[in-house]
Amino acid sequence: MNDTRVVITGLGAVTPIGNNAEEFGRSLFEGVSGTGPITHFDCEVRDPRSNRHQFTTRIAGEVKNFDPHTVTERPERLDRATHFAFAAVDMALSDAGLTPQTIVPQRTGVVVGTGMGDMNTIEWGIKQILKGSTRRIRPTALPKVLPSSLPGNVAIRLGSRGITLGVSTACASSTHAVGEAYWVIRRGDADVVMAGGAEAAITPLSLAAFGAMRVLSRNNEEPEKASRPFDARRDGFVMGEGSGLMVVESLESAQRRGVRIYAEILGYKATSDAFHATGMRADVSEYIRVMTQAMEMGGVKAEEIDSVNAHGSSTPMNDAVETRAIKEVFGERAHEIPINATKSMTGHLLSAGAAIEIIAVLLSFERQQVHPTINYEVPDPECDLDYVVDGKRSFPLNTVLKNSFGMGGHNSALVLRRWER
Repeated sequence: MNDTRVVITGLGAVTPIGNNAEEFGRSLFEGVSGTGPITHFDCEVRDPRSNRHQFTTRIAGEVKNFDPHTVTERPERLDRATHFAFAAVDMALSDAGLTPQTIVPQRTGVVVGTGMGDMNTIEWGIKQILKGSTRRIRPTALPKVLPSSLPGNVAIRLGSRGITLGVSTACASSTHAVGEAYWVIRRGDADVVMAGGAEAAITPLSLAAFGAMRVLSRNNEEPEKASRPFDARRDGFVMGEGSGLMVVESLESAQRRGVRIYAEILGYKATSDAFHATGMRADVSEYIRVMTQAMEMGGVKAEEIDSVNAHGSSTPMNDAVETRAIKEVFGERAHEIPINATKSMTGHLLSAGAAIEIIAVLLSFERQQVHPTINYEVPDPECDLDYVVDGKRSFPLNTVLKNSFGMGGHNSALVLRRWER
């Protein structure tokens, strides 16, 4: 392995609180919630026998005012997650001073996290089969539902011919994607990698399935307050959708082009709980290990971490476990470190969640501020750290730890350092 340094130079974001990085950042630091009643389909249907709502959760963080025709002439041939990814690709490329014509195809790769595939096409296809109308299923159906299609579509958009990987590790997918892009560059397989994630899974089946697991918030009356990480009243996460993509490249490549550098990736680690399909280890051993080893890899001491961007999903189990792990890693200093949860505003974008959270960290470096965690109103004795609950906070911000934990025991952590011009 060579000593290549790896940096991030371009950002693209489509989120429930803004359809580009600038809008996203503005909403983020103002503490704007992107959660509201679901409009993609009718959630108000009731069981005719009991008159109870069929969906116990009827809220989500939807992307608003997004026209797929702005990114493709034939949107019906592609899934919604790819629409979001195309918009994010174009923004990230432009931000990094690149175009599909100026990249070196054989030295450019794609590593993108996505998990659900096109659930709309799956659900529509099932209806056709049940109606005996299988001939209505189109030849574009299978490519739309395969999660592997998303990185392939991004590569086609870019014209890149280097390594192209899809990463599917539930809620840790995008952190894994950026971390694996780091290794792709470190080992010399590419100079530039488009990395991040995209997801668009706010559909009846997804909502019903997550609802059956009892992991979604049921605060339908106050949707803007439903995502409340670390608050004592948290009752589950809020589904979101969107995409975050970044241009990750070697320092040499970035300096040769003379472009702005947001941050350097210092360390990355991935571990597994090997414990439970949905639960988390009560002993927090793997969460301690993933954070500690990411710092060790980057040559960063615990006292050098200025802030932690938490996984902070707003589920009772996750937030308490993550808090305990942070305390174990940082000791008494854990109470002095600002910890924030982007999901309090965006909801949980599933496989794309970590991507926009990494972008939130990069925007924090630019502003020298950390964004707030909104909706923390009732303290939880198990969650007693500094979650930045009183609005954005300004202070010298140089090194940040980013945590992500996914169902199935997928853990990942990144250490990012602000680039000093």
